[in-house]
Amino acid sequence: MSSITEPRPVIAPGRRTLAVASSAPLLVLTNFTVPTVTLPLTARELGAGPTGPVWILGSISLGLSALLLVSGGLADDYGRKRVLVTGTVVLAAASVVAALSTAVVVFVAARLVQGGASAAMLAASLGIVGHAFPSGTERVRATGRYGAMIGLGTMVGPLLSGVLAQVAGWRAAYWLMAACALALAVVSARTLAESRSPTPRRFDVPGVVLLSLGVAALLTGVTEGRLGWSRPVVLVAFAVAALLVTAFVLAERRRAEPLIDLELFRRPVFLVATGGALVVGAAVVGLLTYLPTVLQTAHGMTPLGTALLFVVWSGLSFVASLLSRHLRLPTAARLALGLALTALGFAGLLGLGAEFVPALVVGGLAVSGVGAGVINSSITHLAIESVPSHRVGMGSGANNTARYVGSSLGAAGVAGVIGGLGAQQGVVVAVAACIALTAATAVAALVTRH
Repeated sequence: MSSITEPRPVIAPGRRTLAVASSAPLLVLTNFTVPTVTLPLTARELGAGPTGPVWILGSISLGLSALLLVSGGLADDYGRKRVLVTGTVVLAAASVVAALSTAVVVFVAARLVQGGASAAMLAASLGIVGHAFPSGTERVRATGRYGAMIGLGTMVGPLLSGVLAQVAGWRAAYWLMAACALALAVVSARTLAESRSPTPRRFDVPGVVLLSLGVAALLTGVTEGRLGWSRPVVLVAFAVAALLVTAFVLAERRRAEPLIDLELFRRPVFLVATGGALVVGAAVVGLLTYLPTVLQTAHGMTPLGTALLFVVWSGLSFVASLLSRHLRLPTAARLALGLALTALGFAGLLGLGAEFVPALVVGGLAVSGVGAGVINSSITHLAIESVPSHRVGMGSGANNTARYVGSSLGAAGVAGVIGGLGAQQGVVVAVAACIALTAATAVAALVTRH
């Protein structure tokens, strides 16, 4: 029987498979974080209006969150390697469009497409890792290394963008992303073996349409809410989102082969994995993607200086993710530890809107970076352990959907709070809310039944 239809083969050589598959989250997160330190420059050159910067920052999250579950199902049913290669090629093309953009609408559209392509890459690559390492110590080690690439990508993206913006302009980073994506597509096509679920399902068209449009409406409402929560466009967007998500749940209950099996939400570990990812997106990714803008506008830092500062957080996140497998704790307890460390570290960022105290900021970023690394490895492992072995793409898709819905909501919420209250008061409120949310989720993870 071929490797395409066998349910539990270990793809050899495992190290090469892991190296190539782990390059996908590295590239995705590098690309995801590229505009965080060049947002003021990009918005100014593209002529962005009041909500333009939020769309520039959050549009890729919209594409990611709308298509991650779809991509996970497609990867499981039609081939994980095929979906990974296709997504990488599309990412390259969208990066070229972003580099050539002269208007906000074109740039945002390019980032939306990048988000959809990134969704395919993340869901398929984690599915490849789960298929190659079916269980045991090797899976723990593999998912830890895979999760570490998330931290490494968040370190490389801002640093690379800051350097290139200073020597060649902010567009240079997108040209580089296009070249790297094409290279990864070629390597993946040549080195990876194909794998898919032994029991493919029918494509859930109603589920895809309802979920994608529902998420898009929700994030539109949150983003546009920055200019006023009672505006008609905001109220209509939230109403449409509620209707579409409700229709999605009702439709999925009636389908024999749903986009996501709603019975999974009866599993405590699945709830911890997806709920934790949602909180991490909102309270960690959402906050830290907008803070560089505060540092530049309120404290006069340059893009490169901001990027170097945040290397403290992302670098320690990368190292902690690699080393977290040595923690002799259950996975949910490791997740709780990571969330607790993140909340503790964020306390050092509370006064960032008023004055820049290097010791507090660097210390806070260091502690929260270690926490983020522990979180990344733990959630990655939970995502594929919380679903049946032949549905690792579904687990990956659900987990990453929650993460990037959260990041869009978090970034828009933080921008709205700081924009409405001003930097001094807004940073305190936003950071305090993130601390409370992260700490509460740590408690929930700690008491979860396995």
